[in-house]
Amino acid sequence: MKPYDSLTEELEDVLVEEVETGTGDPSFLVVFNDDHNSFDYVIKSFVDVLEHTATQAEQLSMMIHFKGKAIVKTAPMSILKPRKDALIERGLSAIIEGNSQN
Repeated sequence: MKPYDSLTEELEDVLVEEVETGTGDPSFLVVFNDDHNSFDYVIKSFVDVLEHTATQAEQLSMMIHFKGKAIVKTAPMSILKPRKDALIERGLSAIIEGNSQN
């Protein structure tokens, strides 16, 4: 068993806040791991741009570190696009994935 297995399993239980406002099918803002940004910088970016709590931002940054990527926000595309752009402007690697269950 790897030393981080229990931590990873615990982090998988983190709920990403769903935004109920806006129109359109839900899309997913995905952030990828990189070797350039510090945990503190990513956490601050999630708090500033995504309006996550510090705890949620920290847990998501750990998931991204260990899994390589994570969904950090679920909302309609119109809400996610400016947030994705803001994360990219801060040097993070982010994309929006559509809902493939249509």
